[in-house]
Amino acid sequence: MPEAYIVEAVRTAGGKRGGKLAGWHPADMAGHVLDAVVDRSGIDPAAVEDVIMGCVSQGGEQSFQVGRGAVLASKLPESVPAVTIDRQCGSSQQAIQFAAQAIMSGTQDVVIAAGVESMTRVPMGSTGMLFHQAGLGKAKSSRQEARYPGVQFSQFMGAEMIAKKYGFTRDQLDEYALESHRRAAAATERGDFKAEIVGLEIDTPEGEQCHTVDEGIRFGATFEGVHGVKLISEGGVISAANASQICDGSSAVMVVSERALKEHGLKPLARIHNLTVTGGDPIVMLEEPLFATDKALKRAGLSIADIDLYEVNEAFAPVPMAWMKHTGGDHAKLNVNGGAIALGHPLGASGTKLMATLVHALHKRGGRYGLQTMCEGGGLANVTIVERL
Repeated sequence: MPEAYIVEAVRTAGGKRGGKLAGWHPADMAGHVLDAVVDRSGIDPAAVEDVIMGCVSQGGEQSFQVGRGAVLASKLPESVPAVTIDRQCGSSQQAIQFAAQAIMSGTQDVVIAAGVESMTRVPMGSTGMLFHQAGLGKAKSSRQEARYPGVQFSQFMGAEMIAKKYGFTRDQLDEYALESHRRAAAATERGDFKAEIVGLEIDTPEGEQCHTVDEGIRFGATFEGVHGVKLISEGGVISAANASQICDGSSAVMVVSERALKEHGLKPLARIHNLTVTGGDPIVMLEEPLFATDKALKRAGLSIADIDLYEVNEAFAPVPMAWMKHTGGDHAKLNVNGGAIALGHPLGASGTKLMATLVHALHKRGGRYGLQTMCEGGGLANVTIVERL
C-alpha cells in the first residue's frame, strides 16, 4: 500500500473571542494558511488535487462551503476543488485522515487537509440555535429521544462525568490548567512555535501588526488566578479556566504520496503510521479518546512506551488527565508545549493545529513517534500516529 507523508504543517496563532483575529473573515484566514502551506512546500499550486477543510459551525461567514471559499480566497487556481467536513472538534484531524486515505489508495498525490473556525464571527452553537429560534426544529430527533430519553447531550456534563468517574478534584484540574499555561508560555519564549505559526496582519490602535503569538496564553498565570474563576455548574469542578479557550484560528497540513515527493522535490516531515476513528458513549461523550488510543496502538503494533510525544486535545482538563490515567503514559510527553486550555481550541481548526505542533515538536526534540487524539461531540474520537522523518 502506498505511504502518506506530511511535508508541511502550519497554523495561525490563536485569537481570543473578540480579540486580534476578530477582523479576519474565516474564508480569508483559511485562504492565508493554504497559501502558506503551498509557499513553504515550494510546490506548484496547480499540483494540489484537493482541499479538505474541517469546520464545525457551518453558518453565516462559514456557510456556502467554506473550504471552497478558502480556495477562492487563496492563490490556488480555481481548478483546485475543496470540501468542508464536520466531525465536531476532530473535523480537521479527520481531514488529515481523509487526505491520507486518498494518498494511500493511490487516487490522489497531493492533498491539503485544513481547518478553520472563527468563534467570534460564527459563535459556537449559533447555527443550531438560530434555526431553532426560527421554528425550524432542533438536532435531537424523535428516534434519538426514544433511544436516549430525557438525555441532553452536553460536553460540559460529559466533562463533569469524567472528572467524577476518575476521581479528579477541582484543585487537580486547576493545577493541570496552570501547567498548560506555563508550558505554552515557556514554548513561546523559547521560540518553539516559530516553525509552525503563520503570521496574520491585523489593525491595532498602534498601526498594522503581524499576529504571531497565541493570544490566550496567561504568561503570569497563578494557581490563585485559575482557581478563582467561577464554576460552570454549582457543585461541579469544571470552570472556564480548566476548559479550552474559545478561539479564532486556521491551520493546514499538506499530505502527499511518495511519487509526489520525487516529482516535486518535496522533503517529508513525517510519515503517517496509523489512522483510527471510533465511536462510543454519546452521553459521557468525551471519554472515547482513551479507547480509541487502545485500538490505534494495537493496530500499529506499538505500546504507549513507544510513543515519544502525545497531543491530547485539552477540551476540558479531565480529558487528558483521564487519558493519562488509562494509558499509563508519561506526563512529560503530554502536550509539551501546552494545550487548548492555554492556546485555544478553534473547533474545526484544532485537528490540523495540533498536528502542526506535534510534527514540529518531534523534530525539535528528536522523537520518533507522535500520537494525536481528540474527543469529539457525539462520543467520537480520532487517533493519528505519525513517524518523524
